[in-house]
Amino acid sequence: MEMRLHPHAWHRRQPDWAAAVTAGLIGGAVLMVLELAWSASVSSGDNPWRSSQLIAAIVMGEGVLQTASFSIGVVAVALATHYVLGIVFGLLLAFIIAGFRFESRAGMLELIGLGFGAVLYLVNFHGMTAFFPWIAELRGWAAFIGHLVFGLTVAMAYPWLERGASAR
Repeated sequence: MEMRLHPHAWHRRQPDWAAAVTAGLIGGAVLMVLELAWSASVSSGDNPWRSSQLIAAIVMGEGVLQTASFSIGVVAVALATHYVLGIVFGLLLAFIIAGFRFESRAGMLELIGLGFGAVLYLVNFHGMTAFFPWIAELRGWAAFIGHLVFGLTVAMAYPWLERGASAR
């Protein structure tokens, strides 16, 4: 008679990295559109490109914040920064989803996405302000809701993209 102390083996499933990158890009694009719509609606004659300047300053330095004028270079750096961060956070969320096998449970995916978005907001706007203090200017409900939508978008897009890749 053989006694098995570990009758099942748990193997961590590897994420579909291409689907994770694409989901991160989609989530980043949705967040950027929300941020642009929000900043345009509340700017009331001020600088509607302020959020782009604040994001670009992460890469370009605080000097970017000194001007109120539009700059295609600043906007390009802000877009690139958003997309790179979207990809990184998309990869991280896909790692969590695949590792714990949440792909097939839609309700759990939504909760994981919303929780991830909330934690991401706290890290970005409360933790990272130690390194980039000007980011605190973006704190608020609009940014919080935007990050919830980002997490939800990535969490829902990743399994859909992963299934699409396996069907090909």
